[in-house]
Amino acid sequence: MSKLVLKNVAKRYGAFEAVSDFSLELAKGEFVSLLGPSGCGKTTTLRMIAGFMPPSAGSIEMDGKQISSASGVVPPEHRRMSMIFQSYAIWPNMTVGENVGFGLQIRKLSRAEIDRRVDKILDVVQMRNLKGRYPAELSGGQQQRVALARAIVVEPEVLLLDEPLSNLDANLREEMRFEIRRLHDEFKITTVYVTHDQSEAMVTSDRIVVMNKGKIEQIDAPHVLYGRPRSRFVAGFIGRTNFVEGMGQGGEVRFDGFSAAASSLEGASGGGKLLYSLRPQAIGLSTQRGNGPDLSVEAEIVDRSYLGEYWDYQVRPLGGSKPLRVSTAPTAVFEVGSRVWLEIAPSAMVRVE
Repeated sequence: MSKLVLKNVAKRYGAFEAVSDFSLELAKGEFVSLLGPSGCGKTTTLRMIAGFMPPSAGSIEMDGKQISSASGVVPPEHRRMSMIFQSYAIWPNMTVGENVGFGLQIRKLSRAEIDRRVDKILDVVQMRNLKGRYPAELSGGQQQRVALARAIVVEPEVLLLDEPLSNLDANLREEMRFEIRRLHDEFKITTVYVTHDQSEAMVTSDRIVVMNKGKIEQIDAPHVLYGRPRSRFVAGFIGRTNFVEGMGQGGEVRFDGFSAAASSLEGASGGGKLLYSLRPQAIGLSTQRGNGPDLSVEAEIVDRSYLGEYWDYQVRPLGGSKPLRVSTAPTAVFEVGSRVWLEIAPSAMVRVE
């Protein structure tokens, strides 16, 4: 049995549909992220799961029992869920230990049991030595660890996180996304995580739900989303890519500045207009023409940017009008204006709609 099931869930505000026909099943212990741009409906979906608002249509079930529908909602306090907000929402007048133990006090556990569980979770999040401090004395990352500890210590059935790292600087965000995944691997709590940051979703998630304008574009494991996007939106939202338009004619597909056999390309047998996603790092760059099965396309370097970990080149095929972005190792240095050969594996070109 699935732990959490959303069936054809929708949320309408008058004529505006914030979430439309949203269906998703989470296995027990699974970590799923809702990923998309602002206004795509991901936080609205999370709030319906939490019980803060009823769906306009559809239903939500937990352990096979309905907890939300248009006709009624089980209150948030009776859902055995914990939620972490963007603002952390920890109480400034309470110490770290008091913040973490508050939910256990509400559940009327003994003082000895509260102290035992608080100390244990503070050890897990590496905050035991700061138990007596107040939130104003903590960094943003430390406050986020307190919020995580407080949510986990009550042993929820489902953990909900709404953009929890957006207030942190870049280095702390990177550290905390790994920390969130580490805590999930230790406690195996079924988790729904809302973010607009694709890196956060890729690092933390078992599966990612990409949303756009209230609808699901694709649900898949991170590596599948990146390597096999099904739509132009997903391909462009998950990482950087080149969109390469072609026209199928007979046994050949003609692109801007090069062509390929239709038999070597995904979905090209029907001919007509075709659109492919081609990742910058999937294109080889060389001063010599390749002898292998890949497409070899003569081109010119028209621009470049050095980004430390890689070079980002703008390379225009000879006879073409639009440059392609190509990523290479930092040691692969080519001058602007120089002639090069692009090596493109047809299997790296993924057809999108």
